[in-house]
Amino acid sequence: MSDAMLLKLRDLACGYQDHLVVQNLNLHLNPGDIGCLLGSSGCGKTTTLRAIAGFEPVHEGEIVLAGEVISKAGFTLAPEKRRIGMVFQDYALFPHLTVADNIAFGIRNHPRLTQVVQEMLDLVNLGALGKRHPHELSGGQQQRVALARALAPEPQLLLLDEPFSNLDGELRRRLSHEVRDILKARGTSAILVTHDQEEAFAVSDHVGVFKEGRLEQWDTPYNLYHEPATPYVASFVGQGYFIRGQMIDAESVQTELGILRGNRAYPGISGTAMDVLLRPDDIVYTPESALKAKVTNKTFQGASTLYRLQLPTGTQLEALFPSHADLRAGDEVGISVCAEHLVLFRAAGSVPVHQEATV
Repeated sequence: MSDAMLLKLRDLACGYQDHLVVQNLNLHLNPGDIGCLLGSSGCGKTTTLRAIAGFEPVHEGEIVLAGEVISKAGFTLAPEKRRIGMVFQDYALFPHLTVADNIAFGIRNHPRLTQVVQEMLDLVNLGALGKRHPHELSGGQQQRVALARALAPEPQLLLLDEPFSNLDGELRRRLSHEVRDILKARGTSAILVTHDQEEAFAVSDHVGVFKEGRLEQWDTPYNLYHEPATPYVASFVGQGYFIRGQMIDAESVQTELGILRGNRAYPGISGTAMDVLLRPDDIVYTPESALKAKVTNKTFQGASTLYRLQLPTGTQLEALFPSHADLRAGDEVGISVCAEHLVLFRAAGSVPVHQEATV
């Protein structure tokens, strides 16, 4: 294993009793990186996090942290010996202890205890609130205390289990960016579990998309969006619709929207049926175009508006247009396709059904 690799999950299988929730899982995390396990409820992401923490045994494969095997079949290093910090969904603060005492709980024998606690308070922008109790703080402040308490012992790895799920949307977005900044400033490696795609992309360097206990793809947010490895990842990450096409040559595909040409060679031979993913930003508002679609729905988003469109054949699309193009349901609109970075998959046996992104 490379010395640069902090965490490695190799052929991991884990679950409960005889039921394997996660199978054949392989991923790695480098020092200072933030990873995310993303997926819908029951997909195995939390089970994986608990196995890394040492709360669940491993049935097959192994978990290696900083070159040391901490879990394998028949062996689980105790959680308190792993140098892994944990931030829970419900914060798990001690209600009878002050903020400062909560942060100090795991480092009570530290020779610089008072100084370290104050450093942690300052780090999470709670410098003057050390004497308060958890019930006197807002949800966002409580989350910062939980983060400070987990970081105080200087763990090799920090695990965060749906850490923002109890917060409202705007606070959730702001705090997710703050947490990333704090972790990056300290060079702390971390793994986050979430079902929220926006949150995953805001915080993480690498994201793993889970489906029914298997890791579909472990990659950067950019690559997950632009280079999805499977149709599931393509549908799960971002928005968009698949339309049916037929390969003409290695760079182009014939669709009902015309011939779409990509910027590289694609798998498939001439005549092969393909599913082509079109994102909302691939469809351009072009009033003079002969290619028309009917507006069936719209969602105003400020600088832009997300439109649901229907082609004459009945095919559905989504498009992001500038908000000054104020169209209404039933209007006919001219469109064009600007999708040089095509996402193509060999077509399944039937016409694919659009899958909404899950958040």
